[in-house]
Amino acid sequence: MAILKVARLGHPVIRTPAEAVPKETIASSAFQRFIDDMIDTMREYEGVGLAAPQVHVSRQVAVIEVADNRRYPHEGNIPLTVLINPKILQMSKKQIQDWEGCLSIHELRGKAPRAESLEVEAYDRHGKKVHFHAHGFFARVIQHECDHLAGRVFLDRMADLFSLTHLQEYIRYWANA
Repeated sequence: MAILKVARLGHPVIRTPAEAVPKETIASSAFQRFIDDMIDTMREYEGVGLAAPQVHVSRQVAVIEVADNRRYPHEGNIPLTVLINPKILQMSKKQIQDWEGCLSIHELRGKAPRAESLEVEAYDRHGKKVHFHAHGFFARVIQHECDHLAGRVFLDRMADLFSLTHLQEYIRYWANA
């Protein structure tokens, strides 16, 4: 397993829509090793999600997990989820405005609106088609990662930049507000 280099905002890979993963490559040992490396990288940097473009690979792959994450202590656990070629089929009309951060936009946080719930279809890491509904924080993280796969970041979702703050100031003034 390897910790991969995280691309930062400004690198063209972050703003380039990712290509679909051919279904026949999902089971390959190289692709499975890449998924494991993404998981290790997400955990190393205490992220709750990571999309392949964030590690310089323009493919539609995202990993998500929340397990007692100190960056998100008030969020419930989300089991390890691998999404390949995800599609958001439906979103709730109700939007929730909440804080987001990003491993590719180091040390900044801001409030972005996201659908409260959604319906998703994707392949799992074994190439099996999955279809499920996600709510709350899980839905937010899925939307955040799908944005990366489309060449977007959470800053693009913000109505204005009024809430944009450095991480230390977020912790000091907003984290417990």
